[in-house]
This record gives sequence, C-alpha cells and structure tokens, in this order.
Amino acid sequence: MIRVTENFRKIQDLLVKAATEAGRKPEDIRLLAVSKTKPVEMVLQAATAGQRDFGENFVQEGLTKMDEAGRDDLIWHFIGHLQTNKTRLVAERFQWVHTIDRLKIAERLSRQRPHHAGDLNVCIQVNIDDEAAKGGVSEAEVPALAQAISGLPGLKLRGLMCIPAVRENLSEQRRPFAKMRLIKELLGESGISIDTLSMGMTADYVAAIYEGATIVRIGTALFGARE
Repeated sequence: MIRVTENFRKIQDLLVKAATEAGRKPEDIRLLAVSKTKPVEMVLQAATAGQRDFGENFVQEGLTKMDEAGRDDLIWHFIGHLQTNKTRLVAERFQWVHTIDRLKIAERLSRQRPHHAGDLNVCIQVNIDDEAAKGGVSEAEVPALAQAISGLPGLKLRGLMCIPAVRENLSEQRRPFAKMRLIKELLGESGISIDTLSMGMTADYVAAIYEGATIVRIGTALFGARE
C-alpha cells in the first residue's frame, strides 16, 4: 500500500533540502501533486496531509475527482495536452493550465472563462529540447505568444512550463532548465513580467530548483508509479 501521507512529508523535507542547497527560500517552491490515474482516495490522503495543488492530464478524469473529492479548498491544474473541444470544461472548472502552446487555445479559454471564476492562471509550454513527440512552442515563438496572451481578458499569464528530455546527471539536467530561466528573464526585460517556472518532476526536480523552478510536478514519489 502506498503511504501517501508519509511520502508527502518526505517530499516536503527533500524540497526544503534542495531549496536550501540552491540558496533559495523553500516557501518560494510550490509542490504540484500529479494525481493523474490515481484514485480520489489518494488525493484526499494528500489533502489531509496539507497538499492543496493537484495536477491532472485528462479533463474528464480531473472533473470526476473534483466532484468526488467535494472540497473547494483544492487547486486544480491542467497539465496535459488540451484539445479545442475540451477548453470550455477546463475554463469553467480548473484554476491553472500549464500547457498553452497555441494562441487559438488561449483565445478559447479567454472567451469561455466564467466572469465569476476570476482569471485563469496559464503557462506557456516550451518544447525546450525541440522533441517531435512533445507539445510546446519553440524558444523563438515564446515572446509573440506571451505578448498575445497578456492581452486576453480572463487569463493571467503566470509563466512557462517544460518537460525536457531525460538526462542522467544533475549538471546535464540543469541545462534545459537554465534555458527556461533565461527565457523568463528575457521576457521580463521586454516588459512581460511572469512569476512562474513550472518545471522539474520526480527524477529531476533538484536540477529544476537550482535553476529557479517555482512549481515542481511530483507524481511517482508521492503516489507511486503509474500502472
């Protein structure tokens, strides 16, 4: 049996350790519990331990968990590929979207976001290693997309997200995250201020924290391997 509460405490300690070693404040790093494919019972165990942010890759699965959890204090992040026919559901129910890679998707979310829900927090997904099998925009496309999203009502551009290629050691893992940090800095210099770098997972969160991650997406270390 997966001990979610115990794992949660261990992860919290590891994040504090990584932040301290990187010369950062632990409170500046947010744990996003990736709960895709996991039962709502595990979500509730993590929530009881103090976790509030949960990430889902599939719209309907996420909506089902929201309803079954029955808690309005949880923050739901959509972290999967978003199809145009699912934007309304995401705009209405989620608080964050990490995977914007087309202006069309952002425009649909903007139009479909209910006024009473407040702004939807969004991140641009960057294909930082130019991998054909992964979503995201190229580095060169980020500034124009960021500028366009910044002007859309109902959305708040919070930052950038990436899923780099697998690398084996810390120094190699840091390279794509360092590129993401630079993109964020360049956007700031151009007048587009963002505060979020969603990067780093169970296998490479330490490298991401060293390079400025503000959200790390942890699933396996918290809930166990996906079946």
